[in-house]
Amino acid sequence: MQPRQSIIEIFSTFVQFAGDRFSRWAIESSLRRSIQSCLNYTPQETSEYFWALYWYKFWQLPETEPLARQHLMAYLQEPCYWVSQKTVASFASTQYKLSDCFQIAIAQVDKVLKGFNPNQGFTLKSYAQAVFSSTIRETLRQRREIDICTDWGLLRKITKKLLVESLENAGLSPENINAYILAWNCFTTLYIPTKTGTSRQLSRPDDKIWEAIAKAYNSQSSQQVNPQTLENWLLNVAKSVRKYCYPTPESLNTPKGGDDSWEWLDNLTGGQQESLINEIVAQEEEQTRISQQTEINKVLVVAIAQLEPQLQEIVKLYYGQELTQDKIAKQLQMQQYTVSRRLKKAQEALLRSLANWSQDKLHISVTSDLLKSINTVMEEWLRNYY
Repeated sequence: MQPRQSIIEIFSTFVQFAGDRFSRWAIESSLRRSIQSCLNYTPQETSEYFWALYWYKFWQLPETEPLARQHLMAYLQEPCYWVSQKTVASFASTQYKLSDCFQIAIAQVDKVLKGFNPNQGFTLKSYAQAVFSSTIRETLRQRREIDICTDWGLLRKITKKLLVESLENAGLSPENINAYILAWNCFTTLYIPTKTGTSRQLSRPDDKIWEAIAKAYNSQSSQQVNPQTLENWLLNVAKSVRKYCYPTPESLNTPKGGDDSWEWLDNLTGGQQESLINEIVAQEEEQTRISQQTEINKVLVVAIAQLEPQLQEIVKLYYGQELTQDKIAKQLQMQQYTVSRRLKKAQEALLRSLANWSQDKLHISVTSDLLKSINTVMEEWLRNYY
């Protein structure tokens, strides 16, 4: 699969399969116009991470949630594809193909968006990869268990919670659901495997057991039914469970909605869009500032540790206890000019470490004005540190 390159492609195209192989990137015209409009408004923003956060913010607003969701679903196509390919390869015996796993995973986009928190240090893409992977693995495990069970074995293995969810999904009324639950309770109580290790491949109960099941059911319900009716009910239950666990795949390669859906963005006021962009930029700048502060801390802590022990002691007394050079000289039993010279040596070593870091990491040319600024930052840091 060829990775998408441009922001327009990343936020407006969807994976198309040919059989079980990647075929092409399908363009959704309304999303293409939408993201093009955004780029026309802010041509300086070319980072996919910026636009992912941008649409995530709009996804949180009710009036723009549908459009934002489609853009984010397009954005997450690639991580979903690669996770699906990697995961299905680890289930060598599974009957499910790459395209099946892709559909299982991409259906969890809403779960990804609801659980994502940009303040926790994860990108949307990395968080989605974790959710997609766990979803595919758990689904394949569950489906493998269902695949190898007969209807009767399946009925003994399911939980009441899964039973209720399956019947509700089938659209049954509360009265019918209660009747089916009672029938299932009687079945699981009275039909117990006689041999260990055969629960998955249970065969149909014999007529005597069906009579017992019907008797137990009728004693607890005002509705009197015969064994054949109960058998049909339980077969319907098994069918509902399988259908619930194997929902008919809905094509998610192309988002829903007509071409007019892109007009959501046009309905936004310029102030709202500009405000959101400013918010995202401010958030990125704040994260960058915090990251740089952390790096500065590391650089200076390491630089202090590399100073000679006596220089460390002088720096600690000067910045930590705020002693004058005269008092430091008396305490360390040396001349004041020696303290001054060694304090300056320590300061220059620390300043050099920060200047080198600025050149290497921030790619900033060191000038006299910059050194003055760095020195101010360093002095403040040393006072806070000690």
